[in-house]
Amino acid sequence: MYRVSDVMTKQVVYLPAETPLDEAARVMKESDIGDVVVTDGATLAGVLTERDIVVRAVAERADPGTTTIGSIITREVVMIEQHCTAGEAAALMRERSIRRVLVCDNERKLVGIISLGDLASQPTPTA
Repeated sequence: MYRVSDVMTKQVVYLPAETPLDEAARVMKESDIGDVVVTDGATLAGVLTERDIVVRAVAERADPGTTTIGSIITREVVMIEQHCTAGEAAALMRERSIRRVLVCDNERKLVGIISLGDLASQPTPTA
């Protein structure tokens, strides 16, 4: 069985909450990622996803040049330890109806992000 650490994305991109939406979208496109971790100073403020941009910003006709990502992010952060199984991560996503989970080490330090796409791209383990 795969562990979260085997399938997670280890390269986490951080942006401050004051970042304009258009700049964050540009960073996501250039990095070929669907989410960024948003900080407020040294504090984790939340996660910005592609869905946040479309559903919260575009649908509400927010100005991408003046709207900050801190105003539209998902503030409820869900974490899982890197040593948990991929099955446990999938169950957590199903239970919480989310597509991404932040991954931490045993000291609760952020070490990656796991998404439904990460889980779906793995071959089915054989028994």
